[in-house]
Amino acid sequence: MGLEEHKGRSMKFLQSSHRKYTGVGKETAKCPGGRAETGLLWGLDHSESHHCAPDIWTDTTPDMSSGDGGIISIIIVLAGAIALIIGFGISGTHSISVTTLTSAGNIGEDGILSCTFEPDIKLSDIVIQWLKEGVMGFVHEFKEGKDDLSDQNEMFRGRTAVFADQVRVGNASLRLKNVQLTDAGTYKCYIITSKGKGNANLEYKTGAFSIPEMDVDYNASSESFRCEAPRWFPQPTVVWTSQVDRRTNFSEVSNTSFELNSENVTMKVVSVLYNVTINNTYSCMIENNIAKATGDIKVTDSEIRRRSHLELLDSKASLCVSSFFAIGWVLLPLSSYLVLK
Repeated sequence: MGLEEHKGRSMKFLQSSHRKYTGVGKETAKCPGGRAETGLLWGLDHSESHHCAPDIWTDTTPDMSSGDGGIISIIIVLAGAIALIIGFGISGTHSISVTTLTSAGNIGEDGILSCTFEPDIKLSDIVIQWLKEGVMGFVHEFKEGKDDLSDQNEMFRGRTAVFADQVRVGNASLRLKNVQLTDAGTYKCYIITSKGKGNANLEYKTGAFSIPEMDVDYNASSESFRCEAPRWFPQPTVVWTSQVDRRTNFSEVSNTSFELNSENVTMKVVSVLYNVTINNTYSCMIENNIAKATGDIKVTDSEIRRRSHLELLDSKASLCVSSFFAIGWVLLPLSSYLVLK
């Protein structure tokens, strides 16, 4: 065999082997150097696509011929990547401190739902959302430095406001105008700032309560004290006590009445204590599940001293009023006061 014939047979063998390996001659794309391969497009469909192979063959493509094993491997890799992304997202979200105080609203008056948070000087980044359990929409929303009431529930229209000039220093408290009995419930104060987010719940009670006025009852037939409070709801209990006779039960020598006010919800409380003595301090305590009010009165030979105190239960709020009326021109017994009006 001559040299030229040997070279010719060798070239035919190499060409035949090259066709079997690369698929050249079976509708392959033409590539530089004559090399091509057939595969699948990931994530699109299962139609064949043709692309040129590198000059040095390195198979880095997952073996799809093994069935579901390759697909499962891909899913595991993607799931791990997603978990990693979520992990970074969570680690970048910080919680901020939000504090609320249980408070009570007085029917017909304005109330405050107290809420504070970590201050943030970036007012444009602060979002305040007040929500009520069982109520669709917002009670109030404040964002980008102003109120946004587009999604406010109808029952709170025109009745809510935040202290906009104090938001930057961490005050998210809500002013609720003309408190209604139906405003009672569980509220959520939700805060978003550039530092993070946080929320806290608040139990809001509604009712009526007022400070009692203490005086000598000039209309009574005997020495008596009168304790009168204009607005209470629910109906309270009334108990009289004495500084001298602490263990004495005054229920048999007192009379208490409840008169419904014009709005048919609240009631006026009037209680009269009979057979009182001078130089003794008497206390009238009015209490329901929202508030407790106490009125003290003491009559001496020269003056009448009064003191009233109102305390909201489960709250730090309280109000105290003191007064006295002095008789300077003459010393009189208690019976003489009863004819002064």
